Amino acid sequence: QVQLVESGGGLVQAGGSLTLSCAVSGTIVSDNFMGWFRQAPGKEREFVAQITSGNRRNYGDAVKGRFTISRDNAKNTFYLQMNSLKPEDTAVYYCNVYHAYTNYWGQGTQVTVSS
Repeated sequence: QVQLVESGGGLVQAGGSLTLSCAVSGTIVSDNFMGWFRQAPGKEREFVAQITSGNRRNYGDAVKGRFTISRDNAKNTFYLQMNSLKPEDTAVYYCNVYHAYTNYWGQGTQVTVSS
């Protein structure tokens, strides 16, 4: 069974940085599409970033140029490096794996950016 465990959220001032991690078990990160989504209070879940099995990276317009998705195959973990954070980046962040026609989600981690 595929399981995702997130870590790395927290409180940071505007302009600061955070790195989120998503440890994966039950499948191999290099074989799948991996992504990050976020959901702010009262809003729908929003696409943030994706890395494909071919190492192609895609980003949502709101985070382009500030966030970077990466993976460590040896640790079977993928990451979201977030720089130049803004108060509007405040949300619960979820990691996602698309495997065998099924979406799997992490438990979510809160990121709060103070102004």
